Amino acid sequence: MSYNVNLAIQILPLHMDKEQAYSTIDAAIAKVQQSGLKYVVCPFETVIEGPYETVMQLVNDMQEACYAAGAKNLLVNMKLHRSNEKDMAIEDKTGKYQ
Repeated sequence: MSYNVNLAIQILPLHMDKEQAYSTIDAAIAKVQQSGLKYVVCPFETVIEGPYETVMQLVNDMQEACYAAGAKNLLVNMKLHRSNEKDMAIEDKTGKYQ
């Protein structure tokens, strides 16, 4: 059985000015918004919740969206929380602060 994972992802387009970089990041976030998965956009990263395979495909789609937006090089930082016993949930980590 596959359980939901939490993935924090930060995509940094390299060698672009600030405005180009932000519009490139917006293209990646648009892919997340279109995915139907639960997510939270934070100042330094976006946290995504969903099935492992779906989230990993989304990671690829986000990078492809950045390339389509003009990026040539990306630095991608990811943190993955995965269990073989239960679903991982954003709410479990941040619910008491909302």
